[in-house]
Amino acid sequence: MLILKCPGQLQRLEEALRRSLPTSLPVLGTVMTVARGNPAGHEVLVDSWPHFGVVLTHLRPEENRDAGDFYANQLTVYYRDEGAWRGLLGDTQAVDWTRAFQMEGMQDGMYEAVRQAADAKGLRVETYRYQALLSPRPPRPRVQVPPGLRLAPVSPSHVPLLNATWSFGGNARSRRFLLGLVRALPSACLLGPRSRPVSWSLVDPLGCLSHGYTLPAWRGQGLSGVTLGALGRQLHARGFPIYLGVLPQNTPSQRSVRAVGFVPQPGTFYTLVVTPRVGAGEGGGYGGAGGHGHQGWGTP
Repeated sequence: MLILKCPGQLQRLEEALRRSLPTSLPVLGTVMTVARGNPAGHEVLVDSWPHFGVVLTHLRPEENRDAGDFYANQLTVYYRDEGAWRGLLGDTQAVDWTRAFQMEGMQDGMYEAVRQAADAKGLRVETYRYQALLSPRPPRPRVQVPPGLRLAPVSPSHVPLLNATWSFGGNARSRRFLLGLVRALPSACLLGPRSRPVSWSLVDPLGCLSHGYTLPAWRGQGLSGVTLGALGRQLHARGFPIYLGVLPQNTPSQRSVRAVGFVPQPGTFYTLVVTPRVGAGEGGGYGGAGGHGHQGWGTP
């Protein structure tokens, strides 16, 4: 595998991935994040250059300090050659099977190959299937910021609340992961009484809108559209696709994001969480049915 670091190479790859939208969305978003300062510490690998069969992104090895932390250890993949992709799974430089990880992609062959390889190694795979939605322009909120609320970035001091309300959070690793997102990447929230967030959304290392949540007492007012609009404008100004993933059965979130301009995309947005079958440690499981996953957006 070759690691692409040159800005010109990353730009050329970005252009190639744009021609393969929406299938390439998770990889494109990650490549763009790496090329624009790499705040999350990822790297981009290809099987050959400039004519590639597989693109894979992962956390840089020096950043991957906790073998059980599948929150931060994110991989994305896009392939043109499924045979090359299956062969890559045996390359420990690209995929370190001794560590827990999550992998995102929008190709069925990605899911099938990872499951087969993990089964052969005796590893556990939890599969989450999302509907990808893309907004061709910055989302248009249905409401303005209501009186008494204020639009602001999410603060590190808000992370305990985000962690407590995340269905896959509530532990030290998830808190550390959320803190890293808030410190390194764009975010938006609506602050209510005592400057406490009542609705928020983040951007993850995949350039994906994620962790959308509104406190129960504040739902039904279109507040999520305000935070999506604020983040969407930032992403649009930097050239990013504006996209997110929502569980198909999460009807309220499906309705709210479509109302502000998001359009469903073909295919399945997969998140695969790979951990040891026994002894995964704290946070070893990724949540039960009905959760919204790492890149998922919206209150379950």
